[in-house]
Amino acid sequence: MSFTLASSPHNHKRKTTSQLMLLVIYACIPAAIVQAYFFGWGNLIHIAIASFTAIAAEAVFLAIRNKAITPRLTDYSAILTGVLIGLSVPSFAPWWISFLGAAFAIIIVKQLYGGIGFNLFNPAMAAYVMLLISFPLQMTSWLPPVSLMQYELTIVDAFYAIFTGFSSAGYSIEQLRLGVDGITMATPLDTLKTDLTIGMTTTESMASPVFSLDSGLGLSGLGWEWINLAFFAGGMFLIFTKTINWHIPAGFLSGLFGCALIGFLISPDTVASPTFHIFSGAAMFGAFFIATDPVSASTTNKGRVIFGLLIGCLIYFIRVFGGYPDAIAFAVLLANMCVPLIDYYTRPTTYGHVKEVSK
Repeated sequence: MSFTLASSPHNHKRKTTSQLMLLVIYACIPAAIVQAYFFGWGNLIHIAIASFTAIAAEAVFLAIRNKAITPRLTDYSAILTGVLIGLSVPSFAPWWISFLGAAFAIIIVKQLYGGIGFNLFNPAMAAYVMLLISFPLQMTSWLPPVSLMQYELTIVDAFYAIFTGFSSAGYSIEQLRLGVDGITMATPLDTLKTDLTIGMTTTESMASPVFSLDSGLGLSGLGWEWINLAFFAGGMFLIFTKTINWHIPAGFLSGLFGCALIGFLISPDTVASPTFHIFSGAAMFGAFFIATDPVSASTTNKGRVIFGLLIGCLIYFIRVFGGYPDAIAFAVLLANMCVPLIDYYTRPTTYGHVKEVSK
């Protein structure tokens, strides 16, 4: 009889890095399909661009560093980074947005720190923040849901718009952003934040077609609630398969929901409801697919809960008081900076030792 000795923690259902990465990629598929259904084919094209760029950048820099290329490319971490970036950028953003994002994530955030396992920050979110700060117009030009658009777009139109800036019929991105009423539309989070800034109440703002609460579930904006539910389903799959732990998503959603509930109870006319915050923007995406990055997140169970709570609270405060309508990337990067401190104060006591009490 032979035994395999593994380092702690001793997990009887051990998976290789490639298996873990593939499971996360599979879990993204439902949300990618839902996103394509509501916002067109653009994100699927961006996923392909970002994934190809990530693989190419990884191969080039592994060769420069004289590292074995095939084993590291087949761990699928580069492809996962490309998938996450492709899901994050606006559907009809220019092709070079996902290209630059994936290249930055792999070259600067990952490889310059030593490759997988050594990066201090989540590569996809660091790339997203770089793109948002450098190209705010392209990164905030989301199209309205397909059902609210003036023009019907095919996959050919998506290719034309992404690579030329115009649909096959010659409509520009700004023209495509016009809703059926001829008004340029923004995301629900951006619409609500802008309306509250000019003195409207939450109820008045939610009369906008972008919310379409009468034709949706009433959780947030049209399309976005279904995307978040798809990410939630994918996240449950990851927890069920023990690909991720429940601690970070639970802390993340609890922090966001708790802060939103307090704010809503204090001033329901000037802030959104807790369910709106939970099912808007990239909340579920961040909770299950971004914050749970095993390299840049906390490593203890208690620390993971605190890490998630910190991200959830930061998201709420940036959304309400900051300059950006969604805040997942900024909150995750700020929490990444706190991981060493969180781990230091939450590390478990070694078996047989007694924790020292300062006098």
